[in-house]
Amino acid sequence: MNNEELNNGLPENYEELKKAAGRSADWRARLEAVEELGRFNHKQIIDILNRLMVSDPVYTVQEAAYEKLKAFGEEVTVPSKNKAELFRGISKIVLRIKKSLPRDHSYEEFKEKLKKMRIDVYDAYEGEKGENFDAWLHKLWASATK
Repeated sequence: MNNEELNNGLPENYEELKKAAGRSADWRARLEAVEELGRFNHKQIIDILNRLMVSDPVYTVQEAAYEKLKAFGEEVTVPSKNKAELFRGISKIVLRIKKSLPRDHSYEEFKEKLKKMRIDVYDAYEGEKGENFDAWLHKLWASATK
């Protein structure tokens, strides 16, 4: 991306993109917002991208924000990919949901209830784990004891 491709104003849909960048239950919307916002070198946008680079739970979003900031010439440090847990007490969250279901519930029923009750948790781990999400979640579900 060269400087001629960058716009120094705010996009017409700035408010919409700002909301998308803050959607805790939709990492794909945040990633799309980063891509769109990254075309506009403006202080307000740099602030949003910095926040996402530092605190987004999904590394893919952090990395995209980092790349956009770097392209703007900002002095930024590559985000760390090593995180212990995206959400504190994920085992307790899983156990609480498992306990709320009938004893003979299926993994699919558990997965749906998690998605309904804690879409923020579901979405963040789905984004972070990628194609390994189902295997990871199934293992967590199976190991949670009532």
